[in-house]
Amino acid sequence: MPDHSEFAKPLRELRSTFGQTQVELAQKIAGSRKTINTVKNGVFILSTIFALNLSAVLGAIVKEVFAPK
Repeated sequence: MPDHSEFAKPLRELRSTFGQTQVELAQKIAGSRKTINTVKNGVFILSTIFALNLSAVLGAIVKEVFAPK
């Protein structure tokens, strides 16, 4: 399985900036904590709609949330 963890760093940083737990963030986008965790760990790549919703909740554009650093 490919490692996509380089895409998770911005997500982790933005979530921390807003002071949100994985559970709180998941609730805002009608997802689960496990989904947020698998994205953060680079195991799961989100659907476009999920990525757009996540970006909107974090007040960022998709590229800011998922661009590798």
